[in-house]
Amino acid sequence: MRPRTVLVLAVGLALFLAGCGEPGKSPPRAATGPVVSATPAPPKPTPKPRPSRTTPPKPQLRPLPKTLPAGLHRHSGDRGVALTFDDGPNPRWTPQILDQLKAAHVTATFCLVGQEARRYPHLVARIVREGHQLCNHSWRHDLNLGRRPVAQIRADLLRTNQAIRAAVPNAKIAWFRQPGGRWTAEEVTVAGQLGMRPLHWSVDPQDWDRPPAASIVKRVESAVHPGSVVLMHDAGGDRSQTMAACRTLIPDLRRRYGISRLR
Repeated sequence: MRPRTVLVLAVGLALFLAGCGEPGKSPPRAATGPVVSATPAPPKPTPKPRPSRTTPPKPQLRPLPKTLPAGLHRHSGDRGVALTFDDGPNPRWTPQILDQLKAAHVTATFCLVGQEARRYPHLVARIVREGHQLCNHSWRHDLNLGRRPVAQIRADLLRTNQAIRAAVPNAKIAWFRQPGGRWTAEEVTVAGQLGMRPLHWSVDPQDWDRPPAASIVKRVESAVHPGSVVLMHDAGGDRSQTMAACRTLIPDLRRRYGISRLR
C-alpha cells in the first residue's frame, strides 16, 4: 500500500472514532467561551436607604435683654440681711451649711435645682423641716432658660416644683431665681403666673469661682448693707471655701444686721 493511501485511511479512522460515543449523546464540543455555572448566582440584596443625618434646626433663642427686667426682688424686706444658697441640694455641702445655720439660730433661702432635688429628697425635707425657705432654680441650671419659648419656660418651672413637692408635699415655693441672673421679661411673667416672685440679689461675692474664704468674706462685708440679699452656693462644685467663709460671715452678719427671712 502506498503511503498516500495509508494517510487517507488513518484520517478517516480518526474522524469515525471522534463521532462515536454513547448512544443518544452528542459528542463533546470544544469550549469556545467562559464556563457558565448551571446554578444561577443569587441576586444581590437591595441596599437599604441610609437614615437621614439632617439635624433638626434648633429653636431660635430670644436675645438677652441689655438691662434687667422690672420687678426683680433684691431686698430682704427689712433691715436684716437675707442669705441665699444656690444649686443644691448637695449631699456633701448642704448638710454643712444647714449645721452652721442651725447653730446660729438663723434661716436662709435655698434655691434648688430640680434634678438635684429629685436625687436628694431627704435634703429637701431637712431644709423645710429646719424652717428655711425654698426657691425654684430651674430644672438643670439652664442659663438660657429665659430666652427659650414661653411654653418651655413654664414646663421647666413646673417640673422643678413637682420634684421639690415629691420630697415635701404641699411645700411652699415662693421664689424663682434664674441661673446666672440672665433674666427675661417672659420668665418673670411665667414665674408670677405660677405664684413665684423673681429673686435676684444685691451682693455677689462670686464664690462660684472658688476664691479663698478670706476673699469671700471681704467681698460680702465690703458690699453688704441693711436689707441686702447675699448670693452664695452650697453645690455646683467644691464649696469648701464658701463653707469656711460662712463660719465667719454668719455670726458677723447676725451681730451687725440680723439675718432675716425674705419678705
